[in-house]
Amino acid sequence: MSFEDTVAESFADAGADAETAETAAERVAAFREDYEIDLPAEDVADRVESAPYDDFAHAYDWLVGDLAADVDDCTDSREYRLEGFGDLAADPEQGA
Repeated sequence: MSFEDTVAESFADAGADAETAETAAERVAAFREDYEIDLPAEDVADRVESAPYDDFAHAYDWLVGDLAADVDDCTDSREYRLEGFGDLAADPEQGA
């Protein structure tokens, strides 16, 4: 079984519906590839299970932030999160 398939299965076990599990698995696989990190599928499953949130979407986004914190070159992990950049990401007035 591929990394993505294994991760998607663990996300479904953690409460994600099939579509969300697949999307999240694709994004964490892209993060893994883009930053060339050694990230076994079992570690992803363990981290999402230990997330401080019961809701899968929050647990997954926490997972991405946790992974990004360990990567010096990652300064913005929003593209790998389920919500992506969000509606206000390009708004220059955001936060002003």
